[in-house]
Amino acid sequence: MSDGAIKVTFARSGRGKAQCPPNPAYPTGIALPSPFPDAPNCLVKLPYPAPECGYWVIECQTCETSVMITAAGRPDDPISARIPCRAAVPTAPHP
Repeated sequence: MSDGAIKVTFARSGRGKAQCPPNPAYPTGIALPSPFPDAPNCLVKLPYPAPECGYWVIECQTCETSVMITAAGRPDDPISARIPCRAAVPTAPHP
C-alpha cells in the first residue's frame, strides 16, 4: 500500500497464523500513538487485520522516517500508527 509519501508493506515472519489468543482489551485493534506526542506526526492507517504473523514496514518518502510494527493477524493487531515527522522537526529524537 502506498499513500503518496507514505509506503506501507507487510513482511511475513514465516510463522503463519498466531498461536496465542488475542488480547481481549483490544477487540477492534489498537491505534498506536506517537512516541513523541508533542512533535508533528503523520497518521498512517494500516490494513487490518494483518494476513498472518509478521511486521508492517512504514516508510515516509518525504522525511525518510521508517518504522516496523509487529502484527499477528488477530483482532488486537494495530489499525493505525502515528509516526513522528523528521521533516517538520529535524532535531527531534527518533525511535
